[in-house]
Amino acid sequence: MSGLSPETIAEAYRASCLAELDALKPGNVHVFGDGHRMAVSDFVASADISAPHLAARGARVGRRVLAAMEATLHAVGQNTNLGILLLCAPLALAAERGGGLRATLADILDDLDPTDAAEVFAAIRAADPGGLGRAERHDVTGAEAPASLHAAMAEAAPRDRIARAYVTGFADIFAIGLPALAAARDEGLTPPWSTTAVFLGYLASVPDSHVARKHGPERAESLRAEAVDLLSLDLGSRPVAELLARDRAWKRENLNPGTSADMTVATLFADRLLARGAGLP
Repeated sequence: MSGLSPETIAEAYRASCLAELDALKPGNVHVFGDGHRMAVSDFVASADISAPHLAARGARVGRRVLAAMEATLHAVGQNTNLGILLLCAPLALAAERGGGLRATLADILDDLDPTDAAEVFAAIRAADPGGLGRAERHDVTGAEAPASLHAAMAEAAPRDRIARAYVTGFADIFAIGLPALAAARDEGLTPPWSTTAVFLGYLASVPDSHVARKHGPERAESLRAEAVDLLSLDLGSRPVAELLARDRAWKRENLNPGTSADMTVATLFADRLLARGAGLP
């Protein structure tokens, strides 16, 4: 199966970033409300500026992540998309290579080399995401990147859902995100409400890593339970008032389910790649 062009990949990535912003995602940034000292315009600019780097022909995963992160920081002056880039870069390379999205993605993750590790760690250091803390091994604040990015991600996987994606072949995308999107469509939901359904699906399934890092695992778990309650809402009725009430409450606590939002972008991106001919097997 032939791969997709960089132009097609960049368009799919940018469209996925913008579609995620259109959805009401309680606690996160969206067109219904800014938050956490970030505005929707920051994320729009980030999508525009990072797209060509994320889709650069022939570039390895690390080069895509670092170049896109540097461009983002230059354009908006803050980290708006590190998690998105870490998830979308392997998907972009898999779509470019062709041969079935999931199988090629697994090969790419198995083939990450020391250069990928060095550039991904450089991107993380440049982004300086909050709440990372320190690790006994493969600490991102260390002077040198590890030789194995896979080993570093495996070390972080129990506490970070994005790192876990690198050692599970992006299992959450295929087991949580894409099924949630398909179920939403089967229920007749269209964007942006199908995107809200994906976001809530992630948030209700596993404690959000970003919330756990900033506020502790107990608060992340209680937030997950609150998200389960939100799943009972009829999204087809467009419950803006109910979701905005929860949005305001979570933002007052400075709770930002950023990992769930990043996973949502990656799910929309994978879905678009598949629709454009990047086969699933």
